[in-house]
Amino acid sequence: MSRFFFTFLAILSVLFVLQLTPWGQSAFVVPFTALIAQISAKLLQLWDPQVLAQGKIIWDPGSGFAVSIEAGCNGVEAGIILISAMLAYPAPWSAKLVGILLGNLTVQTLNLVRIISLFYLGQWSQSAFEWAHLYIWQALIMLDVLVVFLLWLRWLGRPSPAAPAANPAA
Repeated sequence: MSRFFFTFLAILSVLFVLQLTPWGQSAFVVPFTALIAQISAKLLQLWDPQVLAQGKIIWDPGSGFAVSIEAGCNGVEAGIILISAMLAYPAPWSAKLVGILLGNLTVQTLNLVRIISLFYLGQWSQSAFEWAHLYIWQALIMLDVLVVFLLWLRWLGRPSPAAPAANPAA
Protein backbone atom coordinates (compact mmCIF):
# COMPACT_ATOMS: atom_id res chain seq x y z
CA MET A 1 0.00 0.00 0.00
CA SER A 2 2.80 2.43 0.83
CA ARG A 3 4.49 1.62 -2.51
CA PHE A 4 1.26 2.52 -4.33
CA PHE A 5 0.85 5.72 -2.29
CA PHE A 6 4.39 7.02 -2.86
CA THR A 7 4.37 6.03 -6.54
CA PHE A 8 1.02 7.81 -6.90
CA LEU A 9 2.43 10.97 -5.27
CA ALA A 10 5.53 10.89 -7.48
CA ILE A 11 3.57 10.47 -10.72
CA LEU A 12 1.01 13.06 -9.59
CA SER A 13 3.78 15.57 -8.83
CA VAL A 14 5.51 15.03 -12.18
CA LEU A 15 2.28 15.34 -14.17
CA PHE A 16 1.14 18.44 -12.28
CA VAL A 17 4.51 20.12 -12.79
CA LEU A 18 4.52 19.17 -16.50
CA GLN A 19 1.07 20.63 -17.09
CA LEU A 20 2.09 23.86 -15.35
CA THR A 21 5.19 24.42 -17.50
CA PRO A 22 4.92 26.85 -20.42
CA TRP A 23 5.41 23.90 -22.78
CA GLY A 24 2.68 21.86 -21.07
CA GLN A 25 0.32 24.82 -21.17
CA SER A 26 0.88 25.66 -24.84
CA ALA A 27 1.12 22.08 -26.12
CA PHE A 28 -1.69 20.53 -24.13
CA VAL A 29 -3.69 22.55 -21.58
CA VAL A 30 -4.64 25.58 -23.72
CA PRO A 31 -5.65 23.55 -26.83
CA PHE A 32 -7.47 20.99 -24.67
CA THR A 33 -9.39 23.72 -22.85
CA ALA A 34 -10.36 25.33 -26.17
CA LEU A 35 -11.55 21.93 -27.39
CA ILE A 36 -13.69 21.50 -24.25
CA ALA A 37 -15.18 24.97 -24.86
CA GLN A 38 -15.94 24.11 -28.50
CA ILE A 39 -17.57 20.78 -27.60
CA SER A 40 -19.57 22.48 -24.83
CA ALA A 41 -20.76 25.18 -27.23
CA LYS A 42 -21.78 22.59 -29.84
CA LEU A 43 -23.80 20.75 -27.22
CA LEU A 44 -25.34 23.98 -25.94
CA GLN A 45 -26.29 24.89 -29.52
CA LEU A 46 -28.66 21.91 -29.55
CA TRP A 47 -30.91 23.98 -27.25
CA ASP A 48 -29.65 27.50 -27.92
CA PRO A 49 -28.24 28.00 -31.46
CA GLN A 50 -26.77 31.44 -30.69
CA VAL A 51 -24.22 30.15 -28.13
CA LEU A 52 -20.64 30.72 -29.28
CA ALA A 53 -17.19 29.66 -28.19
CA GLN A 54 -13.85 31.34 -28.74
CA GLY A 55 -10.76 29.97 -27.06
CA LYS A 56 -11.77 29.08 -23.53
CA ILE A 57 -14.82 31.39 -23.48
CA ILE A 58 -18.43 30.28 -24.03
CA TRP A 59 -21.04 33.00 -24.33
CA ASP A 60 -24.60 33.72 -25.25
CA PRO A 61 -24.75 36.96 -27.29
CA GLY A 62 -28.48 37.27 -26.54
CA SER A 63 -28.15 37.39 -22.77
CA GLY A 64 -24.55 38.61 -22.71
CA PHE A 65 -23.65 35.86 -20.21
CA ALA A 66 -20.26 34.18 -20.64
CA VAL A 67 -18.13 31.64 -18.83
CA SER A 68 -14.41 31.15 -19.08
CA ILE A 69 -13.11 27.63 -18.62
CA GLU A 70 -10.11 28.10 -16.36
CA ALA A 71 -7.54 25.77 -14.84
CA GLY A 72 -9.29 23.36 -12.51
CA CYS A 73 -12.47 23.59 -14.57
CA ASN A 74 -11.18 21.93 -17.73
CA GLY A 75 -10.91 18.44 -16.25
CA VAL A 76 -7.13 18.29 -16.69
CA GLU A 77 -6.40 18.06 -12.97
CA ALA A 78 -9.07 15.41 -12.44
CA GLY A 79 -7.58 13.44 -15.33
CA ILE A 80 -4.09 13.76 -13.86
CA ILE A 81 -5.28 12.35 -10.54
CA LEU A 82 -6.97 9.41 -12.26
CA ILE A 83 -3.99 8.71 -14.54
CA SER A 84 -1.60 8.87 -11.58
CA ALA A 85 -3.65 6.41 -9.55
CA MET A 86 -3.98 3.96 -12.44
CA LEU A 87 -0.30 4.16 -13.37
CA ALA A 88 0.74 3.67 -9.73
CA TYR A 89 -1.46 0.63 -9.20
CA PRO A 90 0.21 -2.73 -9.91
CA ALA A 91 -1.84 -3.88 -12.90
CA PRO A 92 -1.06 -5.03 -16.44
CA TRP A 93 -0.27 -2.21 -18.86
CA SER A 94 -3.17 -3.20 -21.10
CA ALA A 95 -5.58 -2.79 -18.17
CA LYS A 96 -4.00 0.54 -17.28
CA LEU A 97 -4.44 1.78 -20.84
CA VAL A 98 -8.11 0.74 -20.95
CA GLY A 99 -8.73 2.31 -17.55
CA ILE A 100 -6.99 5.56 -18.45
CA LEU A 101 -8.84 5.92 -21.76
CA LEU A 102 -12.31 4.96 -20.54
CA GLY A 103 -11.86 6.63 -17.18
CA ASN A 104 -10.84 9.95 -18.67
CA LEU A 105 -13.67 9.74 -21.18
CA THR A 106 -16.06 9.29 -18.25
CA VAL A 107 -14.54 12.17 -16.27
CA GLN A 108 -14.59 14.48 -19.29
CA THR A 109 -18.20 13.56 -20.09
CA LEU A 110 -19.24 14.52 -16.57
CA ASN A 111 -17.15 17.68 -16.88
CA LEU A 112 -19.12 18.63 -20.03
CA VAL A 113 -22.35 18.14 -18.06
CA ARG A 114 -20.82 20.36 -15.37
CA ILE A 115 -19.90 23.14 -17.80
CA ILE A 116 -23.28 23.09 -19.53
CA SER A 117 -25.22 23.07 -16.26
CA LEU A 118 -23.12 25.93 -14.89
CA PHE A 119 -23.63 27.91 -18.09
CA TYR A 120 -27.40 27.71 -17.72
CA LEU A 121 -27.29 28.16 -13.95
CA GLY A 122 -25.18 31.32 -14.36
CA GLN A 123 -27.77 32.86 -16.66
CA TRP A 124 -30.41 32.25 -14.03
CA SER A 125 -28.57 33.24 -10.83
CA GLN A 126 -24.99 34.37 -10.27
CA SER A 127 -25.01 33.34 -6.60
CA ALA A 128 -26.37 29.86 -7.45
CA PHE A 129 -23.68 29.60 -10.15
CA GLU A 130 -20.91 30.47 -7.69
CA TRP A 131 -22.20 28.06 -5.05
CA ALA A 132 -22.62 25.16 -7.50
CA HIS A 133 -19.27 25.92 -9.14
CA LEU A 134 -17.26 26.14 -5.94
CA TYR A 135 -18.92 23.48 -3.79
CA ILE A 136 -21.16 21.04 -5.64
CA TRP A 137 -19.37 20.42 -8.93
CA GLN A 138 -15.81 20.39 -7.60
CA ALA A 139 -16.77 17.68 -5.13
CA LEU A 140 -18.72 15.73 -7.76
CA ILE A 141 -15.83 15.73 -10.24
CA MET A 142 -13.42 14.41 -7.60
CA LEU A 143 -16.03 11.88 -6.48
CA ASP A 144 -16.32 10.82 -10.13
CA VAL A 145 -12.54 10.24 -10.25
CA LEU A 146 -12.76 8.10 -7.11
CA VAL A 147 -15.75 6.10 -8.39
CA VAL A 148 -14.09 5.51 -11.78
CA PHE A 149 -10.92 4.33 -10.03
CA LEU A 150 -12.86 2.01 -7.73
CA LEU A 151 -14.86 0.58 -10.65
CA TRP A 152 -11.60 0.01 -12.51
CA LEU A 153 -10.18 -1.83 -9.47
CA ARG A 154 -13.31 -3.97 -9.37
CA TRP A 155 -12.95 -4.70 -13.09
CA LEU A 156 -9.32 -5.70 -12.50
CA GLY A 157 -10.39 -8.13 -9.81
CA ARG A 158 -12.88 -10.01 -11.97
CA PRO A 159 -11.94 -13.60 -12.78
CA SER A 160 -10.59 -14.15 -16.26
CA PRO A 161 -12.80 -16.23 -18.59
CA ALA A 162 -10.05 -18.86 -18.96
CA ALA A 163 -9.62 -19.38 -15.22
CA PRO A 164 -11.69 -22.21 -13.75
CA ALA A 165 -13.97 -21.32 -10.88
CA ALA A 166 -12.86 -22.58 -7.50
CA ASN A 167 -14.95 -25.42 -6.12
CA PRO A 168 -15.24 -24.95 -2.35
CA ALA A 169 -16.89 -28.37 -1.91
CA ALA A 170 -13.92 -30.28 -3.32
